[in-house]
Amino acid sequence: MDAAPPLIAHVVYHFGVGGLENGLVNLINRLPASRWRHAVIALTQATEAMRARVARPDVTYVELNKGPGHLLPLYPRLTRVLRDLRPAIVHTRNLAALEAAVPARLARVPAVVHGEHGRDADDIDGRNARRLWTRRLFSPFVTRYVALSGELQRYLVERVGIAPARIERIINGVDTARFTARGRARAPIDGCHFADPRLFLIGTVGRLDAVKDQTNLARAFVAALRRHSGARERLRLAIVGDGPLREEVQRVLAEADATPLAWLAGERHDIPAVMRGLDLFVLPSLAEGISNTLLEAMASGLPVIATRVGGNAELMEEGLTGRLVPRADPEAMATAILRYFDDPLLARRHGGAGRSLVEKRFSLELMVRRYDELYASVLRPGLTTASTVAPAR
Repeated sequence: MDAAPPLIAHVVYHFGVGGLENGLVNLINRLPASRWRHAVIALTQATEAMRARVARPDVTYVELNKGPGHLLPLYPRLTRVLRDLRPAIVHTRNLAALEAAVPARLARVPAVVHGEHGRDADDIDGRNARRLWTRRLFSPFVTRYVALSGELQRYLVERVGIAPARIERIINGVDTARFTARGRARAPIDGCHFADPRLFLIGTVGRLDAVKDQTNLARAFVAALRRHSGARERLRLAIVGDGPLREEVQRVLAEADATPLAWLAGERHDIPAVMRGLDLFVLPSLAEGISNTLLEAMASGLPVIATRVGGNAELMEEGLTGRLVPRADPEAMATAILRYFDDPLLARRHGGAGRSLVEKRFSLELMVRRYDELYASVLRPGLTTASTVAPAR
């Protein structure tokens, strides 16, 4: 009997709706089953909705139901889980899961890969001293790092002190068969009351959380309504997602008497259809790694406006596929919105260029191939060891 392919245990804080989790699903579904098996370990929960998106029936799911605080009390349990699973690789993602590298080593897992995907709203520039020292503390337990953007790669080298040879930069890919370019006219979105083709519908998709800053988009929308005489008649806003920022977004809209002009859709699982129903996509984040949602919008043939943070500038071509604006600047965002509102031909041209750019540079096939090569390399003898750490700067 042939030996089973090596097992990769992917450790995430929460296996639910989110860009990081979407990327993980795409990776599991497309890595060759003849080469790799998978387990998903959620420090908190693994939702049924995300499990349903995984096409492979042989994936193991583990929920640790972690509460607030450090992972230390769960070290013994996680170590036992990993000893039972016997993975060849543990792949942790973001700071919240980095601690799992210690139980992985206690369970004698041959290799640990850690991915840096982005930052939280309370540390958007990566300057928090405690988190910086946490990354340094756990670095000896990590075999290789994955940075999703050039900015995160520089942070790991210059601030954390990781040797460049230990870092792979792998940009997310997008499923261009699932996210397809819309036609000349946008398609109606199920449940959205802005179906009139004369309307210009701008939208965003993401968890309503402080780091995503949908409040800034609401303020920009209000500013555009105030500044343009025809905006109240034709400009509309769609915010897809749910979370703690919802009430603040509603308040901003209500204070400007703009509630009837906006659709707060809540959480949706038909994002490709939502994208095809927009005229313009806006990403108002305070911080980003590499945004899956931005790539999905570009793959859908939409012009995009994004804040100049994280890896956004690495995905877009300013003035060709969209516009970059300063973060937390609603007036600048309103100016960019009105530029497309006043020039639908420009919007279509930039949307088409975005689709072409995704097809050339950000294919899912390229991302999967890079991860396949990385996983294979960490299991080869003689690779760079985890003790090779550059001096902190």
